[in-house]
Amino acid sequence: MFKKILIANRGEIALRIIRTCREMGIHSVAVYSTADAESLHVRFADEAVCIGPPSSADSYLKISNIIAAAEITNADAIHPGYGFLAENARFSKICEEHGIKFIGATEEMINLMGDKAAAKATMKKAGVPTVPGSEGILATLPIARKTAEKVGYPVMLKATAGGGGKGMRAVWKPEELEGAWEAARQEAKAGFGNDAMYMEKLIEEPRHIEIQIIGDSTGKACHLSERDCSIQRRHQKLTEETPSPFMTDELRKKMGEAAVKASEFINYEGAGTIEFLVDKNRNFYFMEMNTRIQVEHPITEQVIGNFDLICEQIKVAAGVPIIGINYFPTQHAIECRINAEDPFNGFRPSPGTITIFHAPGGHGVRLDTHVYAGYTIPPNYDSMIAKLIVTSQTREGAISKMKRALDEFVIEGVKTTIPFHRQLMDDPNYIEGNYTTKFMEDFVIQKD
Repeated sequence: MFKKILIANRGEIALRIIRTCREMGIHSVAVYSTADAESLHVRFADEAVCIGPPSSADSYLKISNIIAAAEITNADAIHPGYGFLAENARFSKICEEHGIKFIGATEEMINLMGDKAAAKATMKKAGVPTVPGSEGILATLPIARKTAEKVGYPVMLKATAGGGGKGMRAVWKPEELEGAWEAARQEAKAGFGNDAMYMEKLIEEPRHIEIQIIGDSTGKACHLSERDCSIQRRHQKLTEETPSPFMTDELRKKMGEAAVKASEFINYEGAGTIEFLVDKNRNFYFMEMNTRIQVEHPITEQVIGNFDLICEQIKVAAGVPIIGINYFPTQHAIECRINAEDPFNGFRPSPGTITIFHAPGGHGVRLDTHVYAGYTIPPNYDSMIAKLIVTSQTREGAISKMKRALDEFVIEGVKTTIPFHRQLMDDPNYIEGNYTTKFMEDFVIQKD
């Protein structure tokens, strides 16, 4: 087992990893930018190293600084959390070259599954259902036109190196294709330095359902069932739940088996998710694989006996084999992502100093956060400041508990998405489980 782990991240996920390290008897090293000097992950780690100024490019994304911090503290492993360098193949390789275990996917695996066109081709070989579309990269606009005619409109153009909804355009008619092609390529080039595109059939009324998997160094994998991540805004998840209200036992079994098949086909090691689109007829299609821990991993932990996914990640990285059985939810959990954003003003970011902070509590309530009264939210990073998770025996009970917890949750000094989530919990369609990834297009936030 590792003696010391450096956490190459910030905020609530860094604090989450530090806590598990403490419970496992592993020393932790926090890294931080000057903007994060007062963050709780810096206070609770055994050691902390400043790695640069507020800009991510000069701190959390600067590989040389992070490797230097690991070497001067004698860390024998690095946990990247999610975001930043978590799916950076070069970083994984550099860690290996320096004799530091990267608690995540290998360079080869990140390259294989990080390129969406290559990942789709691999899943086809594995026998996992995929969305009809182009065979690899679309080299030219004329080829894109022919592919769209073959697949049938509507289609979705996607950047092969994309993420977070960037480089994606829905195309409903042939005359829209050229404009969408140019816009998506420009956005992908600016965001990822890669304008390569591929195309898929646009699945109408889709659900975004992911399966949590864990694989070990022997090539064995298991799944921990699903999470429904369909409530999104501009392809950014807002809330998640497990089990999905749309799933049947038969569909859950099929999707779980497909996820395990996909993981074992590529000999995946570590925690990850196989992401699927599920249409209104409950046909499911592989969308992508995330080779890291997910933001929404706590809801899975809550419904399968307080399973610690971070602990499992660390154990697998240290060579400990998985138990090898699949897990299914025994309770219901919902997570609301609390962002420092103004939901009444287009979800505009709201950095600043928190003047009052009161955390909700009680039975079945979990709060993952790194903020507190007096903490200043910097404008340099993602606006998520907390994850509120509730667990109950039923979905109805979970919704009631989330309403109560949101009513108790007080954050003043900045705008937050708490009012949005409170309204969501009262929405009749949400209560009925009647939602798709298009839900937010029709959801109207009522001002107080």
